[in-house]
Amino acid sequence: MARTTSQNQNEKNKVGAFFLATLILWFVSVLFEIFFNKRTELLWIVAGACLFQIANWVIRSFVSRDPLFVNTSVSLLHSTIISVSVVSILVNQCLKNGSDGMFEHSQLVGGTWEWAYAALCFSCGYFAYDQLDMLFYRLYSGLIPSILVHHMMLLVCFTLALYRNVTINYLILTLVCELHSIFLHVRKVRRMAGIRNAKSTIVRIEWVLNWLTFIFARSLTHILITIKLVADAPKFEKGVELPLALFGMAGMNLINVGLGIDLFNAFKREKSSENSNHHDE
Repeated sequence: MARTTSQNQNEKNKVGAFFLATLILWFVSVLFEIFFNKRTELLWIVAGACLFQIANWVIRSFVSRDPLFVNTSVSLLHSTIISVSVVSILVNQCLKNGSDGMFEHSQLVGGTWEWAYAALCFSCGYFAYDQLDMLFYRLYSGLIPSILVHHMMLLVCFTLALYRNVTINYLILTLVCELHSIFLHVRKVRRMAGIRNAKSTIVRIEWVLNWLTFIFARSLTHILITIKLVADAPKFEKGVELPLALFGMAGMNLINVGLGIDLFNAFKREKSSENSNHHDE
């Protein structure tokens, strides 16, 4: 038993060391772009990471010291900020230039909507902060932790796009899914706060919004982006943009399938708990 625990600990240490090394390499790359290539617009990445780390310290100091609660609360803050930002960017673009041509290949690949670059940098900063926080407090499990892989994949895709200044608008559209992440994090924080009454009106409304945003803001959005990429494949120039985009969206859609299964199982558990309590009465 002790040997098994020790082996698991060693494996976790190796996994953590690998992802920490990749994060350090990513950070050095960003600093190189900022200071040596004079890419000051990338300072939004640093600003994002700093803001969420400050939020972490504030929550840890005044609300709770539980690492999982703090991490989830900061994730909720990120989802809220990015959701508002993405919706604002899309609405602003429609009001200024109309929706005609907004989702044309040239706009999605070569164009950049107002504030889209900064928003993508800001979100990139969050994923770097969150990766470090999860590594520091070991908020992951498994030999290949899906959450760490997810963050690493996003950091690679986002930063390559930011360096080359391509597919910025495509990536902004992928962040529409943060609307659903709001309710995922709300549910997690709510349960950690001890609010678990499945018959509560607030909990039922939360589940309705959870499912609606999962279907429309996450799953359908990512499926439509994937279809658009495949349909416009001949319009892409030779390079890494199309293969990287298709690989990224394949990963996103796969994660969505797993997330949908987890969500359904959680919903069933809460419903069965509600029925059990009802019979006990």
